[in-house]
Amino acid sequence: MAAALPLVLDDIRLFQLTNVLVYAVALLGLNLLVGYNGQISLGHGAFYAVGAYVAAILVAHGGVAHWLAVPLGGLAGFVAGALAGLPILHLGQMHLAMATFALGAVIPKLAQHRTVETWTGGSQGIALDALDVPFGLPLSFDQWWYLFTLATLAVLLMLASNLMRGRMGRAVVAIRDQPVAAETLGIRTTRCKLTVFAVSALYAGVAGALAAVSIRYVAPGLFGTFLSFAFLIGIAVGGIGSLAGAVYGALFLQLLQFGAGQVAHAVPAVPLFAIYGIALILSLHLAPDGIAGFLARMTQSRRDR
Repeated sequence: MAAALPLVLDDIRLFQLTNVLVYAVALLGLNLLVGYNGQISLGHGAFYAVGAYVAAILVAHGGVAHWLAVPLGGLAGFVAGALAGLPILHLGQMHLAMATFALGAVIPKLAQHRTVETWTGGSQGIALDALDVPFGLPLSFDQWWYLFTLATLAVLLMLASNLMRGRMGRAVVAIRDQPVAAETLGIRTTRCKLTVFAVSALYAGVAGALAAVSIRYVAPGLFGTFLSFAFLIGIAVGGIGSLAGAVYGALFLQLLQFGAGQVAHAVPAVPLFAIYGIALILSLHLAPDGIAGFLARMTQSRRDR
């Protein structure tokens, strides 16, 4: 059904839905880290930015096909996550959150440094020229990119599901629930935590690369610290520890962005943070375990009848 939407929707609506799918990829990766492994990251926007910049640089300066730049952006996110995770995963929960927050604040700023300004465009960013639909497909670019992003999300959902159902998934949940017992039973907690952190960063990198090509523009202002908080809001509302919750959270974020824009336009005195805060409080009051948990309870209630 989702793949059939390009037949009935215009390019503007497809662009908006593509943004939902991009958010879903990022939230899926963050949910692996927070929901299943219990590690709090306040800086996943940094890996999103890494993926976006790598993809944009490869397309704009390297002549790499835009669809091929997406997995390369994800690989860059994986490497960045592994390198960042090595020194900080030994920290306690609070210090880990602060360290990731620092990453989210610093990495976008590095793109403005004069040593890389030639590649990143500095504060002006990188604009991508009009991109062609590959393989001679009879589609507009927005139709093509929506379908490509949808396929990417489907593959990443399948991989995440297999990962969490397997040995690694059982290990990371054990570390989250009973870390001392898990280590006593021989689970190598540091390696498991680092693997999940790097995979989560890979998902964020893929999302950033998809967003860069979708928007066709990358600049430091797109990756502020609020982006990482928005990701956390998304998984909290969608459902922590639920793969489907990533999609629900992404829909919530897109609707919230649209609604916040309308309110801010009508009442400029209302700050954006206040709108997000009120929406988050209301949604968690109505569904404390997220949209996924609420729907699961409703389904179970109907079955019991």
